[in-house]
This record gives sequence, structure tokens and C-alpha cells, in this order.
Amino acid sequence: MNLPGSEGEHRLQEQYKTKERAQAFYEQQVRDYLNAPMREFIARQPMVFVATADGKGECDCSIRTGDPGFVQVLDAQTLLYPEYRGNGVLASLGNILENPHIGMIFVDFFQTTRGLHVNGYADIKSGEEVRAIFQDRGRAEPQHPAGKTPERWVIVRVEEAYIHCSKNIPHLQLVETPEEKGSDSGQDAGFFREK
Repeated sequence: MNLPGSEGEHRLQEQYKTKERAQAFYEQQVRDYLNAPMREFIARQPMVFVATADGKGECDCSIRTGDPGFVQVLDAQTLLYPEYRGNGVLASLGNILENPHIGMIFVDFFQTTRGLHVNGYADIKSGEEVRAIFQDRGRAEPQHPAGKTPERWVIVRVEEAYIHCSKNIPHLQLVETPEEKGSDSGQDAGFFREK
């Protein structure tokens, strides 16, 4: 049987005697597409954590934020998110260039305390390519906050999607940030510097 997940997780399920529980999870919760509740959940989220790895398997995890719906659900198999100006390192995009595998987790800390894992393959797109995608689909290009124009986009082909249960997700309160911040402004540069 062709199960989701890695060979390593299947070996450990045998070793730790969790195969039956894991099988129920795969059957009941893991999808190779985004169902309607998943698409609606993504459309409400103001953040996503993005995990990538380079060609050698060295990992990186970053956060992307925006107004709810900044991650566009194009269809049940396709997501699209903007890449705005940052610190210029381009770690996630550099990894995608070497290794297209991507893991995303959307977490609603503020209402449902649920999460959604989305794993798939990513590709970097220019603004022109994304405009063509929206035109082909008869959709208007998304609006962006004033002064924030995407420098490029990431399109994700969904291979796996599943829930992250709420029991281990804290309920947080959303507060407004008093001022615009930016890592390229230098204001955060010394925060973790040795003293």
C-alpha cells in the first residue's frame, strides 16, 4: 500500500508499535489536495511558517506574514504567496532553487487554535508570470498593503495536507504593532549579539 510519509516514519511506527494509530491518521486526515475547509482556513490566516532545505539537506524555517488571504489558494492543488523585500539573504528562495520541497504550517493562534500542514513542491515566479496566471484563471491580482509590492512569488504544488490538532497550540491574543518594522532597517541587528 502506498502510504503518505517517509520510510523513516513507517519504520519507527513498526518499532514503536504506532502503526495502527498512524494508519487511521493517514486514512482520516491526510489528503493530497486542499479540501474546502482547508482552503477557507488558509484564506483567514495572517501568517505561515515556511520550511525549506538546500540541496545538501540543510534546513531553514521562516515566517511569512500579511493580511488574511495573502497566501492565495488558486485551486485544490496550488498555493501562491508573495515574497516582499527582506534582509536580502534570500535563504528560503535559495533553498527552493536547489531543492523544491517545501513544508508550510498555518497556525491559528487566535481563534480555533488549529494548524494545517501543507507539503509540496515550490517554484519561484516573477510578477509578470503571476499576472499571467491570474489572467489565465480570470482572477484579479491580489491587493497588497500600501508600500508593499512583491519582489517575486512562490507557487506551491500541494502533495500533502493535514490537520495539526489544537491540544498543543496555545491561544494567543493579537495586538497591533505600534510601528512599521523591518529587518533591513538595522533596528534588530544587535538583539542577539553577544555582549
